[in-house]
Amino acid sequence: MTTNPKKRGGLGKGLSALLENSETDITTKSDNTGVVNSVSMLTIESIEANPFNPRTTFEQDALEQLSQSISIHGIIQPLTVRKLGRDKYQLISGERRFRASQMAGLKEVPAYIRVANDQTMLEMALVENIQREDLNAIEVALSYQRLIDECSLTQDQLSHKVAKSRSSITNHLRLLKLPADIQAAVRDAAISMGHARALVSAGDENLQLAIYSRIVEDDLSVRDVEALIREGYVEPIEPKTPEHKSLGKPAVTPTQFTFKEHLGDKLSARIDIKKSIAGGGKIVVNFNSEVDLNRIIEILNR
Repeated sequence: MTTNPKKRGGLGKGLSALLENSETDITTKSDNTGVVNSVSMLTIESIEANPFNPRTTFEQDALEQLSQSISIHGIIQPLTVRKLGRDKYQLISGERRFRASQMAGLKEVPAYIRVANDQTMLEMALVENIQREDLNAIEVALSYQRLIDECSLTQDQLSHKVAKSRSSITNHLRLLKLPADIQAAVRDAAISMGHARALVSAGDENLQLAIYSRIVEDDLSVRDVEALIREGYVEPIEPKTPEHKSLGKPAVTPTQFTFKEHLGDKLSARIDIKKSIAGGGKIVVNFNSEVDLNRIIEILNR
């Protein structure tokens, strides 16, 4: 079957023409189990998930709420599927509705049937999710990277195709350079994309992990993180040798604590002693303003 490129719709914003390759089309509409380009009732068992979907996690509570709504009202917006053969279909979009329908115990679901090849499936899944779904920043970044790698696009070309700014695309792609622990934290909403963008600028992986730990432990804001990186007040996490694996953050000894309190009283300022596993560290004198700093300097110069 041939398709009319002028009737492909606006989802791809030009990507359809770029990715269309009829030689990879493995679909057919020759059977009688569903009419292509129409909405039909299909059995749940005849539909399989979309392997190109960039969304890999689904919030369970939200799925359960959607399932309850579907149990009462049914599916308002049909799924979109492609034909794989006789009575066999693959999701193009609507996986949340599909999963919620399974949870609700539905036997059949309404679905819009269309013909699509593998490249078009990739295009539709990625572009629709980027433009319409609330993907987390890591899933968006992975979607951008797939479009660049598998479609041989530059960032400028991708910016034009998905109607996103070049800076937005670049900022997302940079997240993929962060350590896996931090990427997982972004994915799970433990830290924001703003936090992650600030961590990218820290450069060194050990320093990124150290600041990430501070974000979690002290509930730091993005501005706090930017200040930490700018002022260099965080010791990088030392690479752990076997003998260091059981060690935590070095503790301040009683003598050091007494010194810290004495110096703080003398300067009327908060004093921090920061120690690293390697044995080094720093003494930090905190001040609140330029006037406060000059007061401290004057005391130290006496």
